[in-house]
Amino acid sequence: MAASKMVMASLTAFRPPTCAASTSTSYPGRLAPYPPDLIKWVRREGGFVHEAVKIAQDSSFGLGLVASEEIPKGSELIVLPEHVPLRFGSLESEGGDGGLDSVLVNLARHVPEELWAMKLGLKLLQERAKTGSFWWPYISSLPETFNIPIFFPGEDIKNLQYAPLLYQVNKRCRFLLDFEQEVKRALENLKPNDHPFGGQAVDASSLGWAMSAVSSRAFRLYGKKLSGEINNDVPMMLPLIDMCNHSFKPNAIILQDQDDRDVKMLVKVVAETGIKQNDCLVLNYGCLNNDLFLLDYGFVIPSNPYDCIELKYDGALLDAASMAAGVSSPNFSAPSPWQKEILCQLKLDGEAPLLKVCLGGSELVEGRLLAALRVVLASDMETVQKLDLDKLKSISVEAPLGIANELAAFRTIIALCVIALGHFPTKIMEDESLLQKGVSDSTQLAIQFRIEKKSVIIDVMRDLTRRVKLLASKETATAQG
Repeated sequence: MAASKMVMASLTAFRPPTCAASTSTSYPGRLAPYPPDLIKWVRREGGFVHEAVKIAQDSSFGLGLVASEEIPKGSELIVLPEHVPLRFGSLESEGGDGGLDSVLVNLARHVPEELWAMKLGLKLLQERAKTGSFWWPYISSLPETFNIPIFFPGEDIKNLQYAPLLYQVNKRCRFLLDFEQEVKRALENLKPNDHPFGGQAVDASSLGWAMSAVSSRAFRLYGKKLSGEINNDVPMMLPLIDMCNHSFKPNAIILQDQDDRDVKMLVKVVAETGIKQNDCLVLNYGCLNNDLFLLDYGFVIPSNPYDCIELKYDGALLDAASMAAGVSSPNFSAPSPWQKEILCQLKLDGEAPLLKVCLGGSELVEGRLLAALRVVLASDMETVQKLDLDKLKSISVEAPLGIANELAAFRTIIALCVIALGHFPTKIMEDESLLQKGVSDSTQLAIQFRIEKKSVIIDVMRDLTRRVKLLASKETATAQG
């Protein structure tokens, strides 16, 4: 946590006022006070926008797209011609200025794949700095600030209370501070005409703005076909389309289509359902947990069915949880050789193990963790070895190693949940009380995030407690029978 605070303090020091996270309940302004009409620009560039699609304020997400009248299912809502999306690949393939572009291409090589948004962010910064940029009508309508964790005050980083997310925030902040130095080295001694950002200074704050703009708005779509007719996966910023907000029950979908006239790729948004008047146009950004929604988009989904908590598979911790659950002499810290062999197959032991396991989400209990508990809590090697790993990993396969084994496994997970809840310094009731007092946007997001994480743990406990009661009643009935 101290390291996280230190990095955030450094990033804040480099940040001009316009790049700070929003601290009021108002939505962030646009880069230009009066940006050009984006719908008219798309149409002028040969694109299509349904006459009922309008830009309006969305009470949940800020600006969004709404239907001014009913739109039938299957209707095309927006169509962008190939030259309108903003992509990094255009640097290398569309004949720009070689001197300018080579600097960005070389800088992009320092960006790790998991932070791909920074690569496209370099192109975005270049176009933002360019006088008369083709994409200025779009760029000028982008938010001036982003309320995401890398821009949170240090205290609100602490308020997240969740180590895996703190690690990611810390990692991104360190990258931005290091990359700032990399950019400065690349730009020093450049001739003015070779400066990719028009002579403007680029610091960790502006890099953070660009990375946030891309991560919160870009889509990964097909690019040009590579050899063997395989389409490469290309991040693109899609003007106007990226104003569609998120829902797990979308009424619109993005499609790519080839224009028969000139073999150019079109990006379309099509109504997936009938859209009623005044309904917002919403896309599904993906089956993501709240960590990614907050990190990349700056919001938290209440009761997110894909949210989960990360734990480390740790023998000593599981021994403690098992003993708390009433299991006598658990041996997670010292599994027998045959158990260790199965744990290696599950990548929870041996060389280069993957020790991160999850609770919650669509699986309820990650299959690898459930299989490990069932195996280590079992004593009959032959019975275990008769079952394949898929059965051992499936919670829908009831008690594959017997009811007593299943009860021990479920009770161990419930105890693990109790331990995980105890690592949060506040309880949900305290968090809800803080929200009622009125707090800044970043504090509100941090508190909402940790409430959802605690709720995931509680939901897992409730589900497993229900399963334990059912199994215990079956065990009693069998004993009496």
